[in-house]
Amino acid sequence: MSPVSAKTDSGSESDQNQPSRVLVAEDEALIRLDLVELLEEEGYEVVGQAADGEAAIELARELDPDLVVMDIKMPKMDGLTAAQVIAEERIAPVVMLTAFSQRELVEKAREVGAMAYVVKPFDASDVVPAIEIAIARYAEIRAVEAEVEDLAERLASRKAVDQAKALLQTGLGMSEPEAFRFIQKTAMDMRKSMREVADGIIAEAGKSPARKSRAKS
Repeated sequence: MSPVSAKTDSGSESDQNQPSRVLVAEDEALIRLDLVELLEEEGYEVVGQAADGEAAIELARELDPDLVVMDIKMPKMDGLTAAQVIAEERIAPVVMLTAFSQRELVEKAREVGAMAYVVKPFDASDVVPAIEIAIARYAEIRAVEAEVEDLAERLASRKAVDQAKALLQTGLGMSEPEAFRFIQKTAMDMRKSMREVADGIIAEAGKSPARKSRAKS
């Protein structure tokens, strides 16, 4: 099955069958070529390659890919800075590549907006799940943000939905995608925003006996 495009909004069958368009940014040529080959073998369409952060941003703006896979350490502009620009401009989700010795940079990658990361050396079993996670999380964020125009409210909505997802995962044993779909479907059925549904889930969790007993202790 071909990967689903992150830019798909209509959900039509023709869109669902389109491979995700990927931009690869990696300064080490051999690793970049290996990654391109791996992605193409897995059914992704590699639409561009960059060897530094500045080129990655330029190509992302020009090509409008569905996903960017980018190394953390690159010349001219590092991957963290480039990822932040791409995330802030809402161009595409970013998957970061990091060496094992750079694991401390993973949290920084999350802070700048990266959706997932892969530790080198990697193979398809590492890269493909990270891409799927990144595309799914990015789609969730875009869905939440589409309901709200104000930036501060967008951030608050994302935090509320993330908190509600965590509660559903813990309380009902749902996976993260299942929790999000539950919030999304409930919002549609009740004709409410996902923020309102999330706030309701958080409020109900606060009323639970376990929460109350912890609050008293």
